[in-house]
Amino acid sequence: MLSPHRPRKKKKVAATTPSTVSQSLVINDPNTTEIAPTFPLVSFLWPARKSTSQWIVLPLILMVVGLFRWATGTWGYSGYQNPPMYGDFEAQRHWMEITTQLPISKWYFFDLKYWGLDYPPVTAYHSWVLGKIGSWIQPRWFTLGSSRGIEEQSLKVYMRATVLVSEYIFYIPAAILFNRKITKLRGASAWESSVVLAAVLLQPATILIDHAHFQYNTVMLGLVLASMSSALANRYLWSCVFFVGALCFKQMALYCAPAMFAYLIGICLIPRPNIVRFVSISLVTIVSFAAIFAPLLLGSLYESSKNSKLVEILEPPPTLRSLPLRIDTNSWYYPLVLQLAQSIYRVFPFARGILEDKVANFWGCVHTIHKLNAYPIPVLQRISMLATFISILPTCMTISLFPRKELLPWAMASSAWGFFLFSFQVHEKSVLLPLLPMTVLLGTEGGLGTEMRAWVGWANVLGVWTLFPLLKRDELRVPYAVLTLLWTYLLGLPPVSWSLYTPRQTELAAPTKLLHLAFYLAMLVWHVLDAFVAPPAGKPDLWVVINTLIGAAGFGVCLLWCSWQLILRSGLMEDYFGVRIRLEKLGKVDVKEKKALKKSQ
Repeated sequence: MLSPHRPRKKKKVAATTPSTVSQSLVINDPNTTEIAPTFPLVSFLWPARKSTSQWIVLPLILMVVGLFRWATGTWGYSGYQNPPMYGDFEAQRHWMEITTQLPISKWYFFDLKYWGLDYPPVTAYHSWVLGKIGSWIQPRWFTLGSSRGIEEQSLKVYMRATVLVSEYIFYIPAAILFNRKITKLRGASAWESSVVLAAVLLQPATILIDHAHFQYNTVMLGLVLASMSSALANRYLWSCVFFVGALCFKQMALYCAPAMFAYLIGICLIPRPNIVRFVSISLVTIVSFAAIFAPLLLGSLYESSKNSKLVEILEPPPTLRSLPLRIDTNSWYYPLVLQLAQSIYRVFPFARGILEDKVANFWGCVHTIHKLNAYPIPVLQRISMLATFISILPTCMTISLFPRKELLPWAMASSAWGFFLFSFQVHEKSVLLPLLPMTVLLGTEGGLGTEMRAWVGWANVLGVWTLFPLLKRDELRVPYAVLTLLWTYLLGLPPVSWSLYTPRQTELAAPTKLLHLAFYLAMLVWHVLDAFVAPPAGKPDLWVVINTLIGAAGFGVCLLWCSWQLILRSGLMEDYFGVRIRLEKLGKVDVKEKKALKKSQ
């Protein structure tokens, strides 16, 4: 008897022909009908342009980027053999130690002078999971007190593996999904999507900070990408869940929060108010925050019920003591208030001042000329908040008035640059936040073309260059040079290739060429000076200060460019100001042509 089951027909994969290939990826030979790759990364993926299954190409890309990540991890890390505080490697290990060895009520209170926990609860839960797994492998790695500063090779292998596994759980899948959705919006081929994915995953700054210096930024970045991907798929509630997760892993996700908030407000109001959507988004956001903080708060409440003296042992934060309302310490809800206040106080350390180190942002430049630590911290808080608000206001207004999917990466990049340049207590590693949405612009319309590739590449090279003083302290010069030169080679960028800036290249405007070349030249000269010329005796940080000044100027240009491109692509200039603008790559027509078209109809 024949089975009624009929096998599903395999979907044929269309070959990528010269007519379907993006002109940004190939060069047409005038003497022949053949085409050639535009830059080396296209050359490496050239065999996959035909009917090669993505289930073959994708694993190959993931294996290659994974190999580079693991090879980078064989180098040193932050704080290696540098007592008594060591560095970020020890901080992450210590958080695994305190979350697995102490009750949950003491996580945000224990020994705050030695790498006290200062990230939101999801980081603590993540540390708890990794600490539990590590304790099963080798308990002495996370023995409270005695394991402080441990530098065993086996521990290094385990910690490096946790970064890689965490990235392949959170960041890599989110990058794949987002890349497919953003390229699908403009009908790009699967081959072009693979080129973009490889460029994004080989971004040098992220690899160097997480896999060399040592952190878990890709967990947060992955959740941000998952939120953006959900927004592109019209799954706005999931977008809220993922973004709340990013915020509760690292508070630096706030850099992108205004743009995402404005976008969600826009889709609730335009083209017509949608009250149900607005209420749903609000409730899901509140419930997500509550669900994440629930284990911390309920665990503290349970432990205080078992030990009545626990509240007396834990010292309340200054913010709680300064409240005008007096809270009864014997009330049943006081442990909840105490734990919530302490976690917020630790997550937002305003008492540290506006700067913790030399950072390539506006305040870092001002501090070089005029010392900001002479002013009260509350005054600096208000000024930085006002400056940040002004810098992101055009972006938030534009994306809320024109909440289109293809504009979301532009808005996220612009918002993140504004926060990096003007917000309070910025770290140099926070440059990863604006670099992420700016790098994924490679997947947008014209993303691999001359202009976009030049701007995205320039921003990434400048960003990783500002990280060099930090990487230099960790003895990570070699991986910095290898990964940066590799990425610039693959994308055909300076200092490996100057083809984008030759006189024959007419797609890039002359002012843009001069601007980029000036910064590239400054970076090269700076490296020569840093390597071979000792700074003056009275100014040992001279080269670092110059690095921050040049970097801040370049990042300011990035903010202006992203904001301007967002406004142009939104159509705001055409619709509200009647400015005659033609953007041929975006299929735009000018105002006069629109009026003529209406009359003819």
